[in-house]
Amino acid sequence: MEDGSVIAVDLGATHYRAALVTPEGRVRECVCGDTPREGRSGEVVTRAVGDAIASIMSDGHPVGIGVASAGPLDLITGRIVSSPNIVFEEVPLVSPLTKRFGLPVRLLNDCRAGVLGERWRGGRADVDDLIYLTLSTGIGGGAVVGGRLLLGRDGNAGEVGHLFVDAEYALPCGCGHQGHWEAYASGTGMPRFFRAWLARQHIDLPSFDCSSSQGILDAAARGDPLAGGFMDILGEINARALSDIIVAYSPEVIVLDGPIARAHGELLLRHLHPHLDRYLPIPEIVVSALGGRAPLLGAAAYVLGRG
Repeated sequence: MEDGSVIAVDLGATHYRAALVTPEGRVRECVCGDTPREGRSGEVVTRAVGDAIASIMSDGHPVGIGVASAGPLDLITGRIVSSPNIVFEEVPLVSPLTKRFGLPVRLLNDCRAGVLGERWRGGRADVDDLIYLTLSTGIGGGAVVGGRLLLGRDGNAGEVGHLFVDAEYALPCGCGHQGHWEAYASGTGMPRFFRAWLARQHIDLPSFDCSSSQGILDAAARGDPLAGGFMDILGEINARALSDIIVAYSPEVIVLDGPIARAHGELLLRHLHPHLDRYLPIPEIVVSALGGRAPLLGAAAYVLGRG
């Protein structure tokens, strides 16, 4: 017998999660795994997600499945297409999952799901102009404007990681273009930006680990002067992107999420705030309190009509 719960999936470039979520937003069980990066086609990702769903199906009687996925998406065919951070050209989701489980499947971008999750369970139900940003393997965003979720004509409105932020270094982005925010401040882009910055300053590689964003940010948090100097430059880049977002959407609140923001949000905010444009009032900028579950809860909210 149906109990009103739903299956929620958060499918990212690095990891995926599937959970059984109650109508009240309580996560009853959650399983996770590494997103496959090898195989003949994107169907290996579809099967992995399907197996995760199957492993928790017996614990409830869900009424539907919500999938929050890294994009870009083709909502008409229910697929991931040409994602810069997923190795497969396309990953079919809606049709095979519907066929396998006999339940309605609703697909949306993970950051669009994230903003729904923040409204539903993040204490932002009364905020009608809300931006959600994730700083992870890539960078993405979701927007609620005037109380309505923005999807765009194909569900991909809010790909703010591909805002143009720099012409001086002109770093290549995974999408094939140059100068995009994601190429500088994402988990994959930050180490490349750091090395390019060092080369421009004619500085040798430092003693701390600069092969990952975590190593760089940890060094800055410890007070390393070289990492601190880089944070000033990174702060300018981040502020350019946020300034564009503020004038585009005029939000009341911007919520930062993703592993980078959750681990070092205060550090990032301290270095970007001085560089923000003041053309429009600066909104409240906070780090998500949902512990990385905003996209998962947003996928559930999308099926349940919440948020």
